[in-house]
Amino acid sequence: MKISELAKSAHVNVETIRYYERRGLITQPLKPEHGYRDYPETTLERVQFIKRAQELGFTLEEIANLLLLGEDSCLSVQEIAEHKLVNVRAKIADLCRLESVLDNLVAQCKCNPSESSCPIVETLLPKDKK
Repeated sequence: MKISELAKSAHVNVETIRYYERRGLITQPLKPEHGYRDYPETTLERVQFIKRAQELGFTLEEIANLLLLGEDSCLSVQEIAEHKLVNVRAKIADLCRLESVLDNLVAQCKCNPSESSCPIVETLLPKDKK
């Protein structure tokens, strides 16, 4: 398939395909003397893998490592996934703390009788401005 067909099938744009080629995530097929490069179905599968991994929060560098390890080294892939899981759990904990703080600030704002000051704004001001 041509690059435009590959991009359309993978739901990305052509520049994404070219970027993945430059990063070494996919291989650019040889260009025939006349005509266009022909990408195999395996390239589509690889682009779809990359996009799914990105949706799960893996960086392109991490994805490149996953692709290098292949299916032969499950333990190494597991280690990368476990590291990512630790990061995800830390982000969830941070988001839970943020949710609690914002919930508290919104509650303070609802109970605020003053029209001239806002607890949310005052909380965000530098300490020396309060």
